[in-house]
Amino acid sequence: MSVNIKPLADRVIVEPAPAEEKTAAGIIIPDTAKEKPQKGTVVAVGPGKKDEPMAVKVGDKVLYGKYAGTEITIDGKEYLIMRESDIYAIIN
Repeated sequence: MSVNIKPLADRVIVEPAPAEEKTAAGIIIPDTAKEKPQKGTVVAVGPGKKDEPMAVKVGDKVLYGKYAGTEITIDGKEYLIMRESDIYAIIN
């Protein structure tokens, strides 16, 4: 799951997790009502800022803000590019 693009400075590229298809009760959610995912997998990491090394690495599963990042399409696949500071946590 590598991309042929290298983010600059403290930016990362995240592949969003798929939106939930069903509720916990088993009700199917229509496409128009699906919430934007707030977790995903880091697929590319920039070099960081001077004196601020990057805390995330490729392959990390992360949580980020609902409206974080900018949607981009690379080779027909949707990704988000965002600053590392838009990432709230790394999921273990």
